[in-house]
Amino acid sequence: MNGRALAWLVAGVVTGALAFGALALGVRALFLPDLPDSAGEAPRFVEESGVAGVNHIYDGEFTFFVGGGVAVFDCDSDTRPDLFFAGGANPAAMYRNTSTLAGHLSFEQVAGLETDLDSVTGAYPIDIDGDGNIDLAVLRLGENVVLRGLGDCRFERANEAWSIAGGDSWTTAFSATWEGVAERPTLAFGNYVELEENGDRTQSCSDNALFRPNGSHYDPPLPLSPGWCTLSVLFSDWDRSGRRDLRTTNDRHYYRAGEEQLWRLEEGEPPRLYTHEEGWQPMQIWGMGIASQDLTGDGFPEVFLTSQADNKLQTLTEGPSRPEYEDIAFELGVTAHRPFVGDPVYPSTAWHPEFRDVNNDGLIDLYISKGNVEAQPDFAAEDPSNLLLGNPDGTFTEAAEEAGLVNFARARGAALVDLNMDGMLDLVEVNRRVNVELWRNVGWGEASAPAAMGNWIAVRLKQDAPNVDAIGSWVEVKVGNRVIEREISIGGGHAGGQLGWAHFGVDGADTVEIRVMWPDGDRGPWLNAGTNTFVEVSRGTDRAIVIPIEED
Repeated sequence: MNGRALAWLVAGVVTGALAFGALALGVRALFLPDLPDSAGEAPRFVEESGVAGVNHIYDGEFTFFVGGGVAVFDCDSDTRPDLFFAGGANPAAMYRNTSTLAGHLSFEQVAGLETDLDSVTGAYPIDIDGDGNIDLAVLRLGENVVLRGLGDCRFERANEAWSIAGGDSWTTAFSATWEGVAERPTLAFGNYVELEENGDRTQSCSDNALFRPNGSHYDPPLPLSPGWCTLSVLFSDWDRSGRRDLRTTNDRHYYRAGEEQLWRLEEGEPPRLYTHEEGWQPMQIWGMGIASQDLTGDGFPEVFLTSQADNKLQTLTEGPSRPEYEDIAFELGVTAHRPFVGDPVYPSTAWHPEFRDVNNDGLIDLYISKGNVEAQPDFAAEDPSNLLLGNPDGTFTEAAEEAGLVNFARARGAALVDLNMDGMLDLVEVNRRVNVELWRNVGWGEASAPAAMGNWIAVRLKQDAPNVDAIGSWVEVKVGNRVIEREISIGGGHAGGQLGWAHFGVDGADTVEIRVMWPDGDRGPWLNAGTNTFVEVSRGTDRAIVIPIEED
């Protein structure tokens, strides 16, 4: 019996004696030795969009009530993450990062006919052709556009060159994975409400679309039918089998007999839905976004789903043998169903979820962007986003007010990312009808005198083409006897995502060990690394290479 199977047997025995809340925390203690004695304080954030020179608004009427994502990636190979914003009724915009090392945030807009597209709901970075320049999957109301990266933040349209039909749907979601030895990734586009030719909404949902490669090009898309008005999709190895299945979260406002979905993908076989008989449980929510992270330390990711007053945190009920999940959001304190300040009488509307460690204490935190759809009277008008800090016992505590992040704009897409390369995660948030916000993390100090929190390490992976960024890998960071794991994926969130450095807070550790389980299941050796560094792990090497971050 392997370790994971034994762990699930132990959990099964414990279930008979303990209530589920105690079980969840007991399983966490079983798998996560050497937890910090206490959680770190909330970091302080300072809003710097004006100082940074970022002036961009996501706007538009009904068809742009959803969406509003941001793609975060390095478009000019200078190690710093750059930003591509959806614009809705306004043109999309590309911003190059010119921030000084550990200093104030600074960006300059890079204008271009290829990137300044209209009707953009979101975008995701991905290196489709494996040339080392990151490409963009741009989601739109109408034809989706795939932009091939040319370096130096330049792009060219690649739909025709790669035989990717952009379609004419209202697209709001994207994810990608590599199947077997394919030359190109498998692409999934999630579509929302079906529209009439004149743009009026119907009472139907469009099918989602799956593109599988044929050599260096793509076959016509396979419909993922039925579609139930999808707002987020994510390929994930949920059972650690080496196969990445596709989870979709769907907006129940627009369907009658639909539910959440999990599509099974076997190489060379048509995709199929998991059935209730196989363990998949029927669930209907106003599904907006997906975030995935192993919180219990058992090696299998928990899944957070945003909704309206009904956010879910799902964990496997019987281990990886079947896709049966139960909700532990209440037990761990992440329901986030009403505003913590502002308008607490009415329920919240949640959009982009993201698991990261914002205070570098070695405990995973959760950010949830919030905002009324437009002016729905039955939902909170003043609905600030949540910053939920992880505690050693597995629960979470609200800290947005302490962090200085309270804001009543109608937020949509977001990203926790180190913009000035100081080892502290900053926040980018897209809002409806008002300017985007860039929040600089100043740690436990002030704007004029930032102060470091716990130690950290940032990791990026490299392997030979085609999957040069090793999407589908699992990165393990060992701190003492405890291992923090993260799956490297493309997708999820709400209408946008990141590709680049994977950030790990490690509390007071001066050194850590890093190990990678590569996409094909090959597990590399443990590699020693000093903390407070950016390191690159290349497949087949025996050490983690420190990447120097130079002044801009």
